[in-house]
Amino acid sequence: MFILIILYLILLLLTSAIAIAQMSLGFLIAPYDILKVPLMCIAIACVGGCAYCLRAIYLNKCVHKRWDQDWNTWYFLRPIASSISGGVSYLFLKAGLLVLDSKTNSDSSEVGFFALAFVAGLNVDKFLAKIEDVAKTLWGIEKSNVSQTPKIPHDEEK
Repeated sequence: MFILIILYLILLLLTSAIAIAQMSLGFLIAPYDILKVPLMCIAIACVGGCAYCLRAIYLNKCVHKRWDQDWNTWYFLRPIASSISGGVSYLFLKAGLLVLDSKTNSDSSEVGFFALAFVAGLNVDKFLAKIEDVAKTLWGIEKSNVSQTPKIPHDEEK
């Protein structure tokens, strides 16, 4: 199963990288060109999620020698959650609910979307906590029960 996880992550990483390259080069079909930025945010977040999982494999299998089969499902689902977070990051930035603090000009506005998408994919837990903070501030929506559970040991380096 270990090898299957690595192959899955590398396949997702390569697929996302190819999709990013093709969209950057203008290979997106004309009617879908309007979706270029959100689709790239999703793909870039997937790259962040795959990078995080590959790092977790390296740390847990090689460095700390604490590989646990119970986490196999996590390795398959984390890049999907990362991709969703990338899409959500686009929505929140586009809606103006999250604001980038750096100066923006017309050439770099997409780069801010992509940078946040990568961070959202790399660190899903903290990104979702930030989104919940925004929701609580704007609409009074309390944090979910998942946010209030103890931290997952697998997600942190000791």
